Amino acid sequence: MPVIIGFGSGYVKYNIAKKSPKHNWRIWLKITKFMDGFRRALGYDSHAPTGGEDGAMLLQCESEGRGDGPTTGWLRAGTLESLVELNELCLGLIAEQAAAHGATGSALLRQVGELWCGLDAPARRRAAACPYLLLDAGFADTARWRAAAAPRVGDTAGGYAAFFTVPAAAELAQLVFTYAWHLARSQAAAARLLLGMPPGSALVIGRCTLRQIHRLAAGHADWLKPRWPARVVVWRGLLLAAAAGDSLALERIRLRGLTLLAGEARMAPPERPAWRAPRS
Repeated sequence: MPVIIGFGSGYVKYNIAKKSPKHNWRIWLKITKFMDGFRRALGYDSHAPTGGEDGAMLLQCESEGRGDGPTTGWLRAGTLESLVELNELCLGLIAEQAAAHGATGSALLRQVGELWCGLDAPARRRAAACPYLLLDAGFADTARWRAAAAPRVGDTAGGYAAFFTVPAAAELAQLVFTYAWHLARSQAAAARLLLGMPPGSALVIGRCTLRQIHRLAAGHADWLKPRWPARVVVWRGLLLAAAAGDSLALERIRLRGLTLLAGEARMAPPERPAWRAPRS
């Protein structure tokens, strides 16, 4: 099953099942075009991150889409800027969790926490400028979101072990859930690309009210976890490349992430249709 992603007028069709070198070379060119547009939209190689409070990220959801250029299509510059801001907060949260647990934490916590603390502001911006969210909240699990958004009599909440236990996780959950809700309602294609969110989850999340999504965030901060927590090499490679300012290495590691997301989409089980009451 091919996975379609896009940027402005460009697109990527990634079919994991094909092994042809010629086919893979075409894929590489198309993904590179996508990444070129992503870099131009963010300009993360040319300027330092802008200032402002965390809440400003959410305001960009309302003001995005202004101006001309390749990002005025379905994937907008404001959406990407908010994504980078969330990723910076994500990496900071991992470092905070690592500091709280020290040597008892996982290998990911120890290595990411140590490397993140050694990065200056421009390097942190480079690390955060990935074309996908570095956190996950079970977005691919449509059944989880459906059960939480519209619980029925007899439903029991599934147990999910919390990766983050520091207080900052609750605030970040509000930002992540609200960002996901905004994309699900107004940019479903971006939700699939940036968050790994299938159409069923986007439909469920997009139907929530703002109050409902805030309530879900307050009750399910334990859903937050780093994307690919077992792939320490990927995380370490990202931060080392960001620290060195190695553009080629950063490109490779971001493309690796896109490949992992495409693979997860292909291997995901088919979505079950929403439950409907029998007709009388």
